[in-house]
Amino acid sequence: MKFLSGLFLLALLLNPTVLFDFNESAEINRWQVVDDVVMGGVSSGNFELSPEGHGLFYGEVSLENGGGFSSIRYRFQGTTVTPDTNVRLRLKGDGKPYQFLVKHDVRSYYSYTAEFQTTGDWQVVEIPLSEMKPEFRGNLLNQANFAHNQIQEVHIQIANGKEESFRLLIDEIMLVEE
Repeated sequence: MKFLSGLFLLALLLNPTVLFDFNESAEINRWQVVDDVVMGGVSSGNFELSPEGHGLFYGEVSLENGGGFSSIRYRFQGTTVTPDTNVRLRLKGDGKPYQFLVKHDVRSYYSYTAEFQTTGDWQVVEIPLSEMKPEFRGNLLNQANFAHNQIQEVHIQIANGKEESFRLLIDEIMLVEE
């Protein structure tokens, strides 16, 4: 068994797993915008392909009616991960902080989250899955960090407690080993 897990790690090092590669012909219909309107808020997020073929997540966050977030979510069949797996995002933000979330099982009521800061330039953000903390509706849970063997859903969210516009370009989301 140890030999097989070593081969799996070697394969990830040599061939990272691409969760989503945005380009001019990318099918983004499985990406879903989820705003605070699900709980009475009035924020409005949008998601589309930019003319250059990047995922473009943009909109307005409002604090009205107890709101304050906008997110995009992508569910997929599921992919195998290990404790040493990192998520690597290539993106260009607007200088604001965002959160990246994963679910190991789409039926789970909670996600695992990590915050990242955008710079206004193209950047690569690398997030170790093992450092992602469990969260439900913006509240951290008293549970262990991510320690599962698969992920089935990813989210990108803005929820900074501010009324603000936002704009985030996403080029690629992949899994790599440390």
